[in-house]
Amino acid sequence: MFDTKIAFIVRNDLAVWQRLNVVAFLATGITSAAPEIMGETYIDAKGHHYGNISRQPMLIFEADLAALQRTHRKGLERELTLIPYVHAMFSTGHDADNRAVFLAEDPENMNLVGIGLFGPKKAVDKVVKGLSLHQG
Repeated sequence: MFDTKIAFIVRNDLAVWQRLNVVAFLATGITSAAPEIMGETYIDAKGHHYGNISRQPMLIFEADLAALQRTHRKGLERELTLIPYVHAMFSTGHDADNRAVFLAEDPENMNLVGIGLFGPKKAVDKVVKGLSLHQG
């Protein structure tokens, strides 16, 4: 149905609130990087206007750190849109600090807690192959 795919991979050893927080932040990154995924404004039967949401599904997977790092490498190789979230970002209070702790990460060994992927459906499918859907 869609030529593109959106996937989030979140680390399986996080508290539930952390997993939800990471996915929420990653979703904002995907919508910023790919505004074309956004649907139209919602209007209820009384004419109230609401915000818009993505017009395509977003799949959420879970993985350990090694699988997240492998997914990161594969995503870079396939030149997908990647939105990463590293563990050190849990201890920051704003965007500038998030970018600073991210910059301090070793690009070959990031302490990833989540990653968002967007790109051609077949490429995203190959990158997430073998990962399990999040079991909540």
